[in-house]
Amino acid sequence: MLEGPDLVAAALEAGAAVEAVYFEAVAATPERPACAAALALAVARGVRLIELDTGVLARVADAVTPQPVLAVAAMPDTGLDQVPGDGFVLVLHDVRDPGNLGTAVRAADASGAAAVVVSGQSVDVFNPKGLRATAGSAFHLPLAIAGTLDEAVAALHGTARDVLGAVVRGGDPLWHVPMTSRTAVVVGGESSGLDAGERGLLDGVVTIEMEGRAESLNVGVAAALVCFEALRRRRGPRDATAPTI
Repeated sequence: MLEGPDLVAAALEAGAAVEAVYFEAVAATPERPACAAALALAVARGVRLIELDTGVLARVADAVTPQPVLAVAAMPDTGLDQVPGDGFVLVLHDVRDPGNLGTAVRAADASGAAAVVVSGQSVDVFNPKGLRATAGSAFHLPLAIAGTLDEAVAALHGTARDVLGAVVRGGDPLWHVPMTSRTAVVVGGESSGLDAGERGLLDGVVTIEMEGRAESLNVGVAAALVCFEALRRRRGPRDATAPTI
């Protein structure tokens, strides 16, 4: 279920299999330009529009204050064997909060990651709250599901990737560990991160060095830092002629 015009439009633009778009009359008014644009895009894509009575969406939507546009779409089905053979991959293991998971997926998309793999007891990546947190990024890059971390790591090793794990302390500094387009990094869940057995599956562990008094970082923030460090490495040395800020 896709709630709100931005998520609906992102799914339509990405060619997702949207079955129908439901809307209330107010969505087609000039006061709701984003909603009207999403409806126009649905028409252009040949997707069925269904108008509902005022107040119906509020009873079925997950959001506390839903917008008057909602769509139903088939979940993208990306197998582990469909993860691109090249490019940085983010692995989210046992991430149970949909907001954290969605934020991490959005960061992976924004940083140009090749794919995201979700493993273990992580929340459903297509949870309505998680989808909203991705801001449409769930439709921009492959999202593969693995039952266990062992399964995810084995698949990534099969693509000749080094698989590292992000840990709160005791790992090599993230900023100095070699990272290439054949690197994947696992970020563990909110409560305990990666345990000793899970670390044993990996090729190494990295730590985001901190100077303040906080014990750890939010999972979404940690994932974003990892993703953008991978982007920085791909870009190489900074252009000496680039302006400074």
